[in-house]
Amino acid sequence: MSDATPPVSEEQIFSVDTLLKYMGNDDKALAVVSKIVRDACAPGPAPMQQAAEALREERYTDAGKTLHSLRGSIGTLGAKRLVSASLKLEQAIAERHLDQIPSLFTALESEYRLVLQSADAWLQRSAPQS
Repeated sequence: MSDATPPVSEEQIFSVDTLLKYMGNDDKALAVVSKIVRDACAPGPAPMQQAAEALREERYTDAGKTLHSLRGSIGTLGAKRLVSASLKLEQAIAERHLDQIPSLFTALESEYRLVLQSADAWLQRSAPQS
């Protein structure tokens, strides 16, 4: 019995397959989903930077709101790992478990980077060219 972590699959990080199927899985759906992905990822690192600044300034409510918004927008992209990491951090912030925040923030930041990279790769492979 091993406690080894299973290999990271892109689907755990980012998957719009369900969204595409829900929207009809045709060229029109692909165009709409591509726009959703672009729009969700457009802020780049800004939300994490804003949350980090709010945490440094002990504006915990602001940090929580920023992370909640990020989770909502990126969560639509099938980013289950990011959603889980964000929920843990949001809870630690809400409950003022200040000792847990740095490691949870680092974990979320890493997941967010992976989502952005995976989304960009998906757009390069799949999105219609404008």
